[in-house]
Amino acid sequence: MKIKLNYLPFFIGILFSLNGVAQSNVWPQTKNVNKPWARWWWMGNAVDKPNLKSSLIDFQKVGIGGVEITPIYGVKGEENNFIDYLSPKYMEMLDYTVKIADSLGLQVDMVLGTGWPYGGPQVTLPHAATKLVVEKYEVKKNEQFNKEINVDPVKEKVPAQLLAVSAYGADGSYLDLTSQLKGNVLNWKAKKTNYTLYAVFAGKTGQQVKRAAPGGKGYTLDHFSTEALNAYVVPFDKALVGFEGKLRAIFNDSYEVYGTDFTPLFLQEFEKRRGYDLKKYLPQLLSKEESEIGNRVKSDYRETISDLLLNKFDLPWTKWANSKNYKTKLQAHGSPGNLIDLYASADIPECETFGSMPYDIPGFRREKEDIRDGDADPVMLKFSSSAAHISGKPLTSSETFTWLRDHFKTALSQCKPEAEDLLLNGVNHIFLHGSTYSPKKAEWPGWQFYASVNFNSNNSIWEDAPGLFNYIANCQSMLQSGKSDNETLLYYPVYDTWGKSLEGNLFFQFKIHSLKEWLHGTPFYDTTKKLMANGYGVDFVSDNFIAQATVKDGMIVLPGNSYKALVVPNCDKMPLATLEKLIALKKAGAAIIFEGLPKSVPGLKDYEAQNTKLATLLSENKAIVSPVSDFFKALQLANVQSESLVGTGLKFIRRDLNGEKIYYLVNHTAKTIEGFIPLAIANKEVLILDPLTRNVGNAIVQKNGQTTLVKLRIESGKSFILKTENAASEKPWKYYQDAAEPIALKGNWQLNFEKGGPSLPAPAKLTNLESWTKISPDTEAFSGTALYTLQFDAPKITAENWKLSLGDVRESAKIWLNGEYIGNAWSVPFSINLGQLKKGKNELKVQVTNLSANRIIDMEKKGKEWKIFYEINMVDKDYNKFDATKWKPMPSGLLGPVSITPLKEEK
Repeated sequence: MKIKLNYLPFFIGILFSLNGVAQSNVWPQTKNVNKPWARWWWMGNAVDKPNLKSSLIDFQKVGIGGVEITPIYGVKGEENNFIDYLSPKYMEMLDYTVKIADSLGLQVDMVLGTGWPYGGPQVTLPHAATKLVVEKYEVKKNEQFNKEINVDPVKEKVPAQLLAVSAYGADGSYLDLTSQLKGNVLNWKAKKTNYTLYAVFAGKTGQQVKRAAPGGKGYTLDHFSTEALNAYVVPFDKALVGFEGKLRAIFNDSYEVYGTDFTPLFLQEFEKRRGYDLKKYLPQLLSKEESEIGNRVKSDYRETISDLLLNKFDLPWTKWANSKNYKTKLQAHGSPGNLIDLYASADIPECETFGSMPYDIPGFRREKEDIRDGDADPVMLKFSSSAAHISGKPLTSSETFTWLRDHFKTALSQCKPEAEDLLLNGVNHIFLHGSTYSPKKAEWPGWQFYASVNFNSNNSIWEDAPGLFNYIANCQSMLQSGKSDNETLLYYPVYDTWGKSLEGNLFFQFKIHSLKEWLHGTPFYDTTKKLMANGYGVDFVSDNFIAQATVKDGMIVLPGNSYKALVVPNCDKMPLATLEKLIALKKAGAAIIFEGLPKSVPGLKDYEAQNTKLATLLSENKAIVSPVSDFFKALQLANVQSESLVGTGLKFIRRDLNGEKIYYLVNHTAKTIEGFIPLAIANKEVLILDPLTRNVGNAIVQKNGQTTLVKLRIESGKSFILKTENAASEKPWKYYQDAAEPIALKGNWQLNFEKGGPSLPAPAKLTNLESWTKISPDTEAFSGTALYTLQFDAPKITAENWKLSLGDVRESAKIWLNGEYIGNAWSVPFSINLGQLKKGKNELKVQVTNLSANRIIDMEKKGKEWKIFYEINMVDKDYNKFDATKWKPMPSGLLGPVSITPLKEEK
């Protein structure tokens, strides 16, 4: 197949290399949900139909399956083009977007507001984010207290609502004085002893929507009140008439509602849910000192906040969206509630990653000056995927590549392993964070969101982005098939966190960026890591989902899946109802494995009596709840077989498709892993699928009892998908080995700059490959695409296939041999199989695209202003003022060494 260079982008997604055999129908038909999606920033809502259409076409061409619209602050100088959120003009643009997207086979999600978190002009003070405010007064014995009770106006700028007044005597007595209030005036005499009065107010945080778009400014919403939610959606009920079912999902971003630890009806809700009057224990609740009673009251307080967020907001929000035929997509992290239950309340739980993670892959670059350390902890990622698996939600999404590198410095090769770690931990619906709407009239680099990475046609990496996007789509097409095949549940003891003093902080958020505060170092975390390191697929389970569990044929059945065993890690506190249910499940035949036993129930209500019941229950069932000394042995007795392939260094995730297994294997080690890899399945034929090329072939296997050994060779940085079958259905997979040492390709390289800017440098001839930035000032400033051409003689070696190794590529490449397109190399290792060489002269063409960083350096050094955005304008990875004049030019082009290696096929 010969393809002209300028038609290439249309063919990249369907071409494949000669590594294996032709594609087959083993791969599911690619759907838009298989493809990566993008959060689409609408700056100032200054959008128009021609640019909306061209942007959507750009997305469709490169392999993006859908967009999630988030309106944000605008661009200076574009004020006349700003469109107010939910105005008739805005709804016209949204309707046009949905129609054009549909015509292109794309789908559209939207945020229920602008910026984040939920809020806007329709949020009145009574429904705004609320906080607990307490004023204290000392009253001596026989003293008359007669005054108006108000919050200190110096501390609280927004008026607060007085809810209750309580008196706490020096003799330990308690009086509720609320009924004696006349308005805010209390006239009361301290008769028996000295008292401290606590006046409880529903104050307002005053938080406004962050990064709001025109028409979207206003207070942040009270997330603990269904009444507030119902009032909030009124404008959407009107504006979205006719959109029912046309938008795919409604999105709710990470919980960044700061300092909101209360709601006007909190005291009533607390008493209803916890069974006692919180006002009696305000001194213990607000004390920063460690105490038994204080910690128990704080635990009840935090659990009530979690209950309200789940039952008064998240579940009603999903019900509202579903009534209009929309799905919901929720980032629960950062919230004060049990993350498992909150994630599971949405149709699509969504996690996120932030920053850059380290990898041992040779050639993988992670320059310290360009990155901020990442927080993609596999255990944290599994909260969202576990919620999806146990609740029966087929998709787990992720906000992906946020601040992977500094602006203009992210290569596609640096995205791949980060995406793979998400996929390996149950994510199967990746969202780019993100892509900024930028009209054609905007001068390069166009409109930019303050956080990197920006995926759009102004960024030079867009040239070869289809390689990354197609890879993700191929992986997700398999990882969305069937259902999760994790066999082990792990109980998450949230009360061990809620029941701590937490340095006196009453309001505690389970943040993704502060795992040391609540996750790292806990027995739960350590057990999770041990299970994963030993090849066990594990999902987390909450008290609420344990309450829903049943047993069938020895399997623990949850709404979304069945499991062979449930492990209870060492934990201090567990509700009596949870322990009772675990014992009942075990008596019904389930494998419930205790690493340790709970010492106490959580909370304050009748805790001493409940602790007695807990101890009795444990004693009476000692034979079945005794902690195990080796929970791995206990898992084996429960017929949970680990995947010993982890001993090779491979990472994996497994899914079940109608009884057949799908394995996704990734090599992030420093070496090639080869040999017979054990799979914990018996007597199976296995297909190998390469998600980079879509090649498929039957693996060579050896069957050994309950294990099938699969012959594999996975280079560092590569991945395979394995699919079991009862019978062979494809041609054999081609296993290639080097037949001789690599042969360096030397000669005169012709270098032609094809597209990019600020201008196209003059052609050059190179004897030795080095960064094109060293050729001239023009090439140093250039960001874009250049073509390297080399004439070389075929080595006098007979080979059925040749491997091309490009060495160091900055940053991605497409390859032609003798006029025929071979494929693209955008990830480490930068190698590809060429097929056969011609005798005599051969022509190699390598089209290389670098990053946009050098052009930005040049632009800033020349004083050309491009940072023209309202609010946060612009920042670097550390949130300091962006200044590219301090950067050094980034190496660019084909650095080599380039070599070819003869291959021989193993039989």
